[in-house]
Amino acid sequence: MGRGHVIVIGGGNAGLCSALAALEGGASVTLLEVATEAERGGNSRFTAGAMRVAYDGTEAIQQLVPDLGAEQMRKTDFGSYPTDKFFDDLSRVTEHRCDPDLAELLVTRSFDTLTWMRDKGVRFLPIYGRQAFEVNGRFRFWGGLTIEANGGGEGLVGYLFDAFEKAGGQVLYGHRAVGLTESHGAVTGVVVRVNGELQTLPADAVVLAAGGFQANTEWRTRYLGAGWEFAKVRGSRFNIGDGIRMAFDIGAMSWGHWSGCHAVGMDLNAPPHGDLAIGDGYQKHSYPFGLMVNGHGRRFVDEGADFRNYTYAKYGREILYQPAQFAWQVFDSKVTGLLRDEYRIRQVTKVTADTLEDLARRMDGVDPQQFVATVHEYNDTVDQSVEFNPNIKDGRGTRGLTIPKSNWANTIDTPPYEAYGITCGITFTFGGLKIDAGARVLDTMDRPIPGLYACGELVGGIFYFNYPGGSGLTAGAVFGRIAGTSAAEDHAVTRAALAKGA
Repeated sequence: MGRGHVIVIGGGNAGLCSALAALEGGASVTLLEVATEAERGGNSRFTAGAMRVAYDGTEAIQQLVPDLGAEQMRKTDFGSYPTDKFFDDLSRVTEHRCDPDLAELLVTRSFDTLTWMRDKGVRFLPIYGRQAFEVNGRFRFWGGLTIEANGGGEGLVGYLFDAFEKAGGQVLYGHRAVGLTESHGAVTGVVVRVNGELQTLPADAVVLAAGGFQANTEWRTRYLGAGWEFAKVRGSRFNIGDGIRMAFDIGAMSWGHWSGCHAVGMDLNAPPHGDLAIGDGYQKHSYPFGLMVNGHGRRFVDEGADFRNYTYAKYGREILYQPAQFAWQVFDSKVTGLLRDEYRIRQVTKVTADTLEDLARRMDGVDPQQFVATVHEYNDTVDQSVEFNPNIKDGRGTRGLTIPKSNWANTIDTPPYEAYGITCGITFTFGGLKIDAGARVLDTMDRPIPGLYACGELVGGIFYFNYPGGSGLTAGAVFGRIAGTSAAEDHAVTRAALAKGA
């Protein structure tokens, strides 16, 4: 018996990996993309392309990046990121609530999956500049992130679409999936809306990869809580929960942290949804090297609690909870050379000044007197006996502050000063569908729904409260590959169930 026909709903990283795996398994595959070709790629296209991966050392990195030059090798300490460290980081930042079975799959299959992606044509690079600073002539990677797709999210989805189309896959743009068809308890196709008309596309298996519900204002407010209607959407405007709703309509189980999400600091005047021309440039993630203050002129988080990879996805929520949902990030000239490239885009909310008093007057909405007092109080408590080192958690902190700064604490005293206005930008939601180890969608009785699979940001149970940077794209790829493989292999079982029901 042939491997049948698989429909994948959603053209981001997860959906494309599932489509490629289903093709590899012998199925014919149609990918439904609600966007036009110009806007394709889902949330993945708005990312920087970083992918967290467990690896044993330099030789493993060379497998993923075989064209590393001798000079790069000489000047770089790649270290290692073993599976137990990846698992510990994932468990720690999710407050030990992540599904252990899904977490194990994510961690143990990360390297193999990136190798598989490379074989499909994806090209990876070390993340110089954003994840490694040159200290004493050597680059050292930090925070568990070493690898990114060449060209960022744009490059990643471009490589994957090229591979899918070259392998014989079909992409249908402008097709919004609105429902699933069933027969005797098994999924048999997808109802789509095209140019205002409904059509039914038959399938032997369906993979849901349509993202979370972060672009759905009503769902955000319903599930995340009051105030989330004010959050800007960092990525795709099309991720409104369609895949989740369709699965619920046929009895799928909800799972995971439904009041949780990945939310970051984002430029105060960014558009309501992501802008492909800017990509991930509206985010602002160099706060560990400065201070963040709210409209009252007061700090509200420990900017140096950990590497930004382990705090940025939860600090967006803290910004949303501040008066008027905004904050300012403040730096002096000692550290502005360390700021990420996103601080240098033309579309940035930035003020500069040669005195703290003048800076305070230019920071819209901030109490100027309290801001100056906050900075002076902070400066007086910095332990300057500890050497500053941006590549490690250096322990250079403050003493006696109610809200400490635990690492990378430098006095703010060397003009010119720079401040950047930010608000909350939501990346993706954590609640979603329950799947098993084969990425099969489970019903409310914990049984697989024949013919239905899921991957990517609409899967619940992996992330709670927070998120280790780069693990979202890796999770999408790992479970996308699993979903596509299962969809190609399982359809014979689905057909048998249909025949028995008939």
